[in-house]
Amino acid sequence: MGREGSGEPQRGAPVGGVPERPSLDGLEARWGERWEADGTYRFDQRRPREDVYAIDFPPLTVSGSMHLGHVFSYCHPDILARFQRMRGRAVFYPVGFDDNGLPTERRVENFYGVRCDPSLPYDPGFEPPASPPNRKAPISRPNFVELCRRLTDADEQVFETLWRQLGLSVDWSLVYTTIGERARRASQRGFLHLLAGGEAYQAEAPTLWDVTYRTAVAQAEVEDREVPGIAVRVRFRVEGRGPGADLVVETTRPELLAACVALVAHPGDDRYRDLVGTTATTPLFGVPVPVVAHRLADPGKGTGLAMICTFGDLTDVLWWRELQLPVRSVVTRDGRLQTDPPDGVPGGPAWDELAGQTTAEARRRVAGLLRASGDLVGEPRAVTHPVKFYENGDRPLEIVTSRQWFIRLLAHRERLLEQGRALEWQPPYMRTRYEHWVAGLHSDWLVSRQRFFGVPVPLWYPLSEDGEVDHDHPIVPDEARLPVDPSTDVPDGYQGADRDRPGGFTADPDVFDTWATSSLTPQIAGGWEEDPERFARVFPMHLRPQAHEIIRTWLFYAVVRSDFEHGTLPWTRAAISGWVIDPDRRKMSKSKGNVVTPTAMLERYGADALRYWAAGGRPGTDTAVDEGQMRVGRRLAVKLLNSGRFILNLPEDGPDAGGPAEPLDLAMLAGLDAVVAEATEALEASDWTAALERVERFFWSFCDDYLELVKDRAYRPVGEPAGRAARVALRAALDVQLRLLAPYLPYACEEVWSWWRDGSVHLAPWPEPAPAGAVAADRRPLEAASVVIAALRRAKSQARLPLRTPVARAEVSGPPSWLDAVRVAETDLAAAGRVAAFGYRERPDAGGLDVRVELAPAEEATT
Repeated sequence: MGREGSGEPQRGAPVGGVPERPSLDGLEARWGERWEADGTYRFDQRRPREDVYAIDFPPLTVSGSMHLGHVFSYCHPDILARFQRMRGRAVFYPVGFDDNGLPTERRVENFYGVRCDPSLPYDPGFEPPASPPNRKAPISRPNFVELCRRLTDADEQVFETLWRQLGLSVDWSLVYTTIGERARRASQRGFLHLLAGGEAYQAEAPTLWDVTYRTAVAQAEVEDREVPGIAVRVRFRVEGRGPGADLVVETTRPELLAACVALVAHPGDDRYRDLVGTTATTPLFGVPVPVVAHRLADPGKGTGLAMICTFGDLTDVLWWRELQLPVRSVVTRDGRLQTDPPDGVPGGPAWDELAGQTTAEARRRVAGLLRASGDLVGEPRAVTHPVKFYENGDRPLEIVTSRQWFIRLLAHRERLLEQGRALEWQPPYMRTRYEHWVAGLHSDWLVSRQRFFGVPVPLWYPLSEDGEVDHDHPIVPDEARLPVDPSTDVPDGYQGADRDRPGGFTADPDVFDTWATSSLTPQIAGGWEEDPERFARVFPMHLRPQAHEIIRTWLFYAVVRSDFEHGTLPWTRAAISGWVIDPDRRKMSKSKGNVVTPTAMLERYGADALRYWAAGGRPGTDTAVDEGQMRVGRRLAVKLLNSGRFILNLPEDGPDAGGPAEPLDLAMLAGLDAVVAEATEALEASDWTAALERVERFFWSFCDDYLELVKDRAYRPVGEPAGRAARVALRAALDVQLRLLAPYLPYACEEVWSWWRDGSVHLAPWPEPAPAGAVAADRRPLEAASVVIAALRRAKSQARLPLRTPVARAEVSGPPSWLDAVRVAETDLAAAGRVAAFGYRERPDAGGLDVRVELAPAEEATT
């Protein structure tokens, strides 16, 4: 086991002696200030690569208040960071704020009562209304971005205060934000590299579109939600056939009738085989559409015949592309039917009824129009069905055709699967989620967004003499100019007056998806292209800690970007946390309105208690908010203070006291040595829960059994060998247990450490188990004594007598070797249990010890 207080010299002397009444109150503020002043957690960039342990810390989304889910998942990497620091590594542990993107924009709109209108000029004197108006005021994009920065700066200060109170051992000198200059430069540089390599491309194509935010979204940002709707059966006339040849289609989106470009059946469906190749006519609009066959048509769904509309869902996109069908778009970017009918669809009363309506209202009206025309078969049927939503949106997604930027994924699927297999996963089964996502990709990564507070796409486009935009020849800035904002910056070779004029240039109006920047957090934090010395020391990093629901986004995209840019994984291991869930087993999230903020819990239980609760969440496993566990964590921290106070107030034996020699003391230390080995193995594997369980179990046994057993002996005078042995063993065990618990209870451990050790426990060396092959002391004396002392306590408790009640006789029976173990601890057992006499009876075939307790007569118990 590690030497007491061994290791390199540390800054700072012991804070003071043992307090008379130790308390957890005030520890967070006092030690937080001390750690910051001493630079306890600063990364030492002078250390060689082999001594570094780098963590790709998840930047926290700054869009409101922090909740217990954040506390839960952010404690896990901190436990591992503290462990690795004590193992002697220079821990690179930067802190980031993810402050760009739609959640921030929504918060700014609601907080200030504004909305962004890019057509408006910048107003340098603009100040938001004192209170948000009922109708959001339009402001320019630069003004809107200024408000976003103002609010996120304030939010970040609040979050930093909470993080510091929680005791996260991040290096606050390495703070970055995903909208900061360093991040914008890295994001734009990475994109330009992909563009030059042919891995980024622009295309006008059907894209998933959020009508509230009016932006495209990527596949990874989409979720299915069960919503109520209607199923409508619609009659199509078949050209050249009699009335009996009418075709009936069941659809949940009748409002897209004008967008219908074909009817489709499965090629093996006998009901429609003879009709494939014929032409049907759409009701209400009379547009001829072909009847086609495709393998994805489901004979068991509805009537087995489906409309192909441009576009109702992603299957429509696939059919349209593979069957080379025309486009008849009817839904606009604000979720309404367009004013004019699409090409090939005649105007008239039906279109006039629907033009400009929301898709929901158009759906209702189409049912009435079909009923009036006689093309409604039966009545609409109420259904509940899955509909795709943007994960942060509240209205169903539409599919509209728009010009967007993409990064190639599908062409690299096998390579990305190989990278997933090369990555270490904790827990291992989480790799399956990654593989399922990669295998299920149906499109390349859409990275452009039609929003405002984000990293701008760093391009301009030439305008022809007649004002047409030349998207095929983008104007690319020199990397030395990055970051650029094309909406205000001017490309080389042009003047500001050339903007949006024929023969001049125009800016790319879009920004990058927030994941396009967050996927580069190892590069941003590590100093890619800006601090080559640091980057060489920290990249590839060692650990990516994160929750399981963003494997498909943050983890996957980071693998993609690192593979494209560096040809390697960005880290060697991913440690996956579960969710924090509410009593209904739903994920805790702001959008669901079921969050519990940590402020009250921190005030009630303290940071160590919250960290203890969080550490109980096994890797990859969802965990419920449990105040009972927080109370246990606080009780553990208090017990640590009190046991430390007791041990350190015992008489000092001096530097020449020697080591423990009594069998009971050696047994305890041998058990502790085994705990060190098991906890070390678990933490090296990023299993924070298994390590805590083993350490905590030993600590409670140490306090409840060993400490009580040797208490009488520990009070013996200085110089008495048995008393000296107990005190040396107690101090050695306290030293090791403080270091084992330090990653979990940083404040309580630092406090007790400061009563007798120099420097910080968090820079002390991690305890080392005995070398392999070393002869360990016999652990049976303590195990046997624990059984006996438990039996003595149980007998007194069952008799409803105090634990100090004398015992006339304790008769112990069991195998000879176990009886010998009890005998060597008999003196301590007699003192702790107030036992007058012991008797022993050998039972070689017994599986363990049996103890019969004879309590002293009542008159003896009161004398």
